[in-house]
Amino acid sequence: MQYQANDLEQHWMPFTSNREFKADPRLIVGGSGVYFTDHKGGTVIDGCSGLFCCPLGHGRKEIAEAVYQQLLENDYASPFMTSTPGAFELANRVARITPDSINHVFFVNSGSESIDTALKMVMAYHRARGEGHRTRFVSRERAYHGVNIGGVSLAGMVKNRETFTSVMPNVVAMRHTWNPDELFVRGRPESGAELADDLARFCETYGGSTIAAVFVEPIAGSTGVLVPPKGYLERLREICDEHGILLVFDEVITGFGRLGHAFASQAFDVTPDIMTMAKALTNGAQPMGAVAVSDEVYKTITEAAAENAIEFFHGYTYSGPPAACAAGIAVQKIYDEENSFDKAAQLSDYFLDGLFSLRDLDCVKDIRGYGLLGAVELKPKGAPGALGTQVQKDLFWNGMHLKFTGDAGIVAPAFVAEKAQVDEMIDKLRATLEAI
Repeated sequence: MQYQANDLEQHWMPFTSNREFKADPRLIVGGSGVYFTDHKGGTVIDGCSGLFCCPLGHGRKEIAEAVYQQLLENDYASPFMTSTPGAFELANRVARITPDSINHVFFVNSGSESIDTALKMVMAYHRARGEGHRTRFVSRERAYHGVNIGGVSLAGMVKNRETFTSVMPNVVAMRHTWNPDELFVRGRPESGAELADDLARFCETYGGSTIAAVFVEPIAGSTGVLVPPKGYLERLREICDEHGILLVFDEVITGFGRLGHAFASQAFDVTPDIMTMAKALTNGAQPMGAVAVSDEVYKTITEAAAENAIEFFHGYTYSGPPAACAAGIAVQKIYDEENSFDKAAQLSDYFLDGLFSLRDLDCVKDIRGYGLLGAVELKPKGAPGALGTQVQKDLFWNGMHLKFTGDAGIVAPAFVAEKAQVDEMIDKLRATLEAI
């Protein structure tokens, strides 16, 4: 099926060069397993699980049937002062796989909303403790925390915030952890734990008692897969404990098995106070995100309110809608039944072997990876990001979907991928990069 620019004009696309796309569209009209079908009838292997959100592959009938049956039974109920059984069941299932101390789950619609919700939870927690003077937040350079105003305020990627000037004040950024002198590191770098001492410096400069929370992606994903150095996350936890600062892990990409464990907090053996999540929560079948908090955070906020009073003045019309909960429950069942997280762990070495085999290409600047998450960073050609944008388009027409941020291509196979399909991804990447 062919489309003309005029057929596409009314839809304003996100994070896209709209004028270029509408002149030469790349439309996906079908999906099954680890493959898409484009609008010209071509087959496109999905190299990044949709947008990191479809680790179980596409077209899972179990999820579709669960959503369908739920819509027939009960399509919607207000989450304010009423609820539905599915919201409680899904919260219980998520709490079973979070760290032991994190047992309370608040549902939202996206990863971006999970960040803004977590910011409010942090504020409510400190106010309930009589420490409302903690108004400063710490993030990191090259950080991505979604696109709502709170997440943009925390952002460390300049293009995501330079147009939007009225952001939250009192946000300071630690240095990122990528070392240009330490390239092609597989797994966690040996050096760099001392970068966490930026937080200690902020405590000395501003006063630790003024800092409310530190937000970090355990692996900085959207900026190009920056794997934390050994000891780095542990040191952040230590400094937070010393100063009464909450530690928030943004697990929107790393959550639900991407690193071979349920969450990165378990992969790296560091437990935060709050975790944000989305994407693989429903395998991308329904929009949904969540914030999971420790018993301490939940009880402090709820017990500070008067009896029978609303404790947390926050929520969305779609905080845990029935269809999304049905999708989430179906997905969690599949994770259990198919041992999906173990499969991701077992496939990791083979995937990383393939990814790092590309280091001989002249156009490759660096390769990084952990679990089933990796990045191939290209040497810039022209303006920063110009080459990556072109390669992403070339890859699509060569039969592979991949997410690029700037000149870094992010590879995240589905957990259901076979070794032969990993080989296919690497072969298509190599062929496309050799043609640059």
